[in-house]
Amino acid sequence: MRILLVEDDKDLSMTLKYELETEGYDVDVCNDGADALLYVEQTVYDIILLDRMLPHLDGISILKEIRKKEMMVPVIMLTALGELDQKLTGLNSGADDYLVKPFAFEELAARIRCICRRPGNLMLDSTVGFADVKLNTNSYSLTGDKGSCTLSKTEGQLLEFFIKNPNQTLPRNTIISKIWGPDGAVEDGNLDNYMYFIRRRLAKISSRVSIRTIRGVGYQLEEADV
Repeated sequence: MRILLVEDDKDLSMTLKYELETEGYDVDVCNDGADALLYVEQTVYDIILLDRMLPHLDGISILKEIRKKEMMVPVIMLTALGELDQKLTGLNSGADDYLVKPFAFEELAARIRCICRRPGNLMLDSTVGFADVKLNTNSYSLTGDKGSCTLSKTEGQLLEFFIKNPNQTLPRNTIISKIWGPDGAVEDGNLDNYMYFIRRRLAKISSRVSIRTIRGVGYQLEEADV
């Protein structure tokens, strides 16, 4: 599991990074609010630990921007601002949890495990959606405003991953590791073939959703301008 820790207190961030890595997590650390958005746009994270008071861009603004881009990554706010109205502001802005400093690392670890136990960002019928498409993650049936079709298991897993991370550049190695595993025996060209097939499926149902190739990096799911 990959975690982004956004915390301007460098001593605290290094301590948390060490303890989280001891728990088996991969951790990236960012000490600046403006840089945090770049991290989020360039890398897929399973959880973001977000300080509220940051240089250049505060945590609430970062959180609102993440949700505006329809990124559903879970966010736990870590902050010294512990009044009820401050907690409500964080939660109403899109935070999944709110932890007031100082806190015991054991409590943070427990809250992370709690979020990990939650179902994914699924709709009631095991469906994920973006823009004008919905994908049933059990049958891999893809539905749009002008039709539907059925994807193969791998196509469905790929599109599900993209739908859960829209408007983000997903690196090729991240995609391959997520779908086939870190040691998956898959040729690099196979990913391009699957992208071709998924694009054909989207075109078949006349969807506005497209998968853009980011040369030398990977792919990005986005909604085409009407």
